[in-house]
Amino acid sequence: MDTKVIRRQKIRYNIRKSVSGTADRPRLSVFRSNRDIYVQLIDDVTGKTLVAASSKDKDIKAQKATKVELSNLVGKAVAGKAAAVGIKSVVFDRGGYLYHGRVKAVAEGAREGGLQF
Repeated sequence: MDTKVIRRQKIRYNIRKSVSGTADRPRLSVFRSNRDIYVQLIDDVTGKTLVAASSKDKDIKAQKATKVELSNLVGKAVAGKAAAVGIKSVVFDRGGYLYHGRVKAVAEGAREGGLQF
């Protein structure tokens, strides 16, 4: 395996030791691929995904924007879906990525959408 991937996994495991989501305060998990970004609100007690959004969603994919701008839209989209389900506050899980660029854009978009971290 690539050393960069192994390093991210180790960081991710350390983050997951302290960050856990519940039904009233789920975990906002971010996965970043080279092209797209995926966000889920997860209840770790039951192991279920409550809300999900990604840059592959039709309304977001239709936008012609940079990856960082699309990430911000994904954050807003997940916040809107969470509000519809009645979720106001979340625990942020950066998934071993640096809080910078696209991951930061997702967090800012979710905050703009009304989620409390």
